Parts: sequence; structure tokens; C-alpha cells
Amino acid sequence: MTDAPAGPSGRPVLDRPAFERLTITHRRELKLHCYRMMGSLHEADDLVQDTFLKAWRGRSQFDGHGSPRGWLYAIATNSCLNAIKARSSTRRILEEPARPPTEGRAAAGPAAELTWLEPYPDAELPDLADGEPGPEARYETREAVRLAFVAAIQLLPPRQRAALLLCDVLGWSALEAAQLLGGSTASINSALQRARVTLGERLPKGRPLQRARPSADEDLLLERYIRTWDAANLDGFIELLREDATYHMPPWHDWYQGRQAIHGFFDTVWNNFAGYRAVATRANGQPAVAIYARRLHEPEWRAQSLHVIEPADGQIAALTVYVGPLGPDLFAAFGLPPVWSEPQARPSQPIS
Repeated sequence: MTDAPAGPSGRPVLDRPAFERLTITHRRELKLHCYRMMGSLHEADDLVQDTFLKAWRGRSQFDGHGSPRGWLYAIATNSCLNAIKARSSTRRILEEPARPPTEGRAAAGPAAELTWLEPYPDAELPDLADGEPGPEARYETREAVRLAFVAAIQLLPPRQRAALLLCDVLGWSALEAAQLLGGSTASINSALQRARVTLGERLPKGRPLQRARPSADEDLLLERYIRTWDAANLDGFIELLREDATYHMPPWHDWYQGRQAIHGFFDTVWNNFAGYRAVATRANGQPAVAIYARRLHEPEWRAQSLHVIEPADGQIAALTVYVGPLGPDLFAAFGLPPVWSEPQARPSQPIS
């Protein structure tokens, strides 16, 4: 057996088995961190791989005295910041800034030139029960994964976004964040103050609508939602919405606000398919539904759209439906097949 190479302190560097144990332990939380930074599930996958590659190549710099978790977060955060600099847009969106809601038929069409915020499968989340943030954190773990929260932090400049995630979500101190990002503790505190103001403008009281754990009421809402789609019951679906509900459908420009406006839109498209089949799943710590649709004279039920639901007081406050190429492309990430054919057993996903 050959001796392992030594790091700067003279201690042996991580060998491959020890490094693999380390990556397995922290993979999911690092992937979630990269997703929050980038707003993209696919970019998060790539950046986690990049993080571990850099960590393996630079493992001699880790002498074992510091936190391996902090070391990996430093690499991941800097990888994200570099990736943001390299792309054409620094943020992904759920809606276009200052674009008013649409009335009636959708006319603007899909916006392929925009980069859209992607949903995150709950199956990829770290164990939330064991992943509580540090004492400096301002957000609970569950609320910091919600789609509205991730959409809001995408509005922040990259450095503010990183500072807020490190301090307010993970619970790092301003000093620790400054050591990672560079600059002074005062500069980190200033970045945090500006970031908090932006979130306060975008989220009610600076937070997502709901912070509670999944409840029986939430499960019942999801069951009712599935029944309305399986039965092609448009009126029943609309009744589940709050009067002031919002509806977004990436990658389309159009979005709708209010039960009446949403009904007007769906009334124009509901009968485009011969029927629907809904499968329960979860995304961003929220109830979600994958919709399979069958066209006239076709036997197969094909992946059509992925719905992410923001519940509030037993109704739907916001609904984000990924359609067009975005919807079916996400099915694989959620462990769902692209086609469901009769009499194949219906795919199933946990409700909570």
C-alpha cells in the first residue's frame, strides 16, 4: 500500500473512499444550494459534478482542520458565481418584469429567448428533518425551497444572492460569508440588507405564503385537484382557486390573475385534448401534479404539463404550469415516464 500524498499541514489528503463518502453525504444539499443560486435543476446537476471534480483535484488544499462541508460549499458557491458570469442572463424568471396579466386567449406565445425558473423534485431534497439551518438563519428550511422564494431570490444580483443564501438560509455568519465571497464583514451586511429589502417587496412579509409542513388539508386539495383533471371538470378545477389566484405557464409570456381571468383562458384550451390523467408528485416542498393527455384518435397518454401548486387556506393561491417543451422535458427529472399507455398500471408518486 502506497502512502497518500500530504497536504500543506503534512496530513494525508483524502483518499478516494473517504472522498466518495464525503460527496455522498453532502451531494443533495449542495445540489439544492446550486439550484437556488441558478434557478435551474439541470445546471445544478452540472455544477455539483463540477464542484466534486474541483474538490478532488484540490483535495490537497484541505488539511482536515476546517469543515469539509464549508470547504465544499465554498467551491460550489464560486462555481455558481462563475457560471452566472458566463451566461447571457444572470437570473431565471417565472414572469416577465412589468408585464401585465393577460385577459382572454393567450396571444403572446412561448418565449424561447427567456430563461425560465425550473421546479425542483422533492425526491432530490436533502432530509429536511436533519437539514436544519444554523443559528443565524432567518428562513426555515421548508420555506426556503418553495418556488416563490427561489423566484424572488433570482431577482438579486449574484453576490447578494450568494450572501443571502449563505447567511439567511444556511445560517453562516457574515464573517464566514466574507471569507468565502471576499470583502469585509461590513460589505456582506450591506449586501444582506439590500437583498432583504428586495425580498420584502416580492414576498408577503418577506416570506413565502405558507410555512407549515404538509397537512391533511393540503393532501385533500391535491386529491380534489387530481379528480377535476381526471374528470375533465373545468368548473371544479376553477372552484379550487382563490379569487385572487395567479396562473403562470412557462415558457409562455402570458400569465393570468383572478379566478375569472384564469377560467377565461382555460375555457379556450380545455378541449384541445380528448382527456387527461393526473399523477401526484411534489416539487419545491409543494404539492405538484404531472398531467398526461390523450389526443383524439390516439391511444397513448403523453406527458403534457407539470403543475406546481401554492396552497393557502385550503385553496390554490398560485399555480405554475410548465407546458410546451418545458413540461414533458421535466418528467424524467421527476421519475415519470414520457408515455402512459392503457392498460399499463398508472404511475404513482407520493402525495406527501
